[in-house]
Amino acid sequence: MEPVTLTTARLLLRAPGPQDTDAVHAAAQDPDLQRWISQFPSPYLYEHAQSFTEQMVPDGWAADSMFTFGLFLPEGELAGMLGITMRALGVGEIGFWATKEHRGHGYVTEATLAVARWAFTSLSMDRVEWRAEVGNRASRAVAERAGFTIEGTLRSATNNKGVRRDCWVGSLLPSDLGLPSAAPYLPAPDRKAP
Repeated sequence: MEPVTLTTARLLLRAPGPQDTDAVHAAAQDPDLQRWISQFPSPYLYEHAQSFTEQMVPDGWAADSMFTFGLFLPEGELAGMLGITMRALGVGEIGFWATKEHRGHGYVTEATLAVARWAFTSLSMDRVEWRAEVGNRASRAVAERAGFTIEGTLRSATNNKGVRRDCWVGSLLPSDLGLPSAAPYLPAPDRKAP
């Protein structure tokens, strides 16, 4: 798939490219991002940012396996990053981060909702999962504001720089956003359909 561009009330969401390598590298120096983002090497070198913008992002879009969006303010400043990685047929896992300067403004929640709507309507996804290491309260707050149902804690489900850790898991379904599902959904007998 060719990368798509989405817009929200305050953001331009587009695939980051080589022109964004400096901004990605600068943002990744934040100790909070390096602590919570298990995919971030520490130290995060310029070569890591270059590999991300020049190889990982375009390869993910080309293979329909990972759809990465940079969150850009109208003046072009990077406010964060968001991606959906395909996990199974109709199921993707969302991940996101905000730059230190732009946390607390609701940008990531706004982008999460826009990208989830796009995934449900354009990719026929029926479930977007969110996972975060237990303790990452900022990520959990974004997921909850975006309408994710927190489903529980998975033991030893993530590896953060060589250490197994527990993680929270949640989901967003098309019906949570008032959209139809691509496939029929039959909830367990003890659950009510959304």
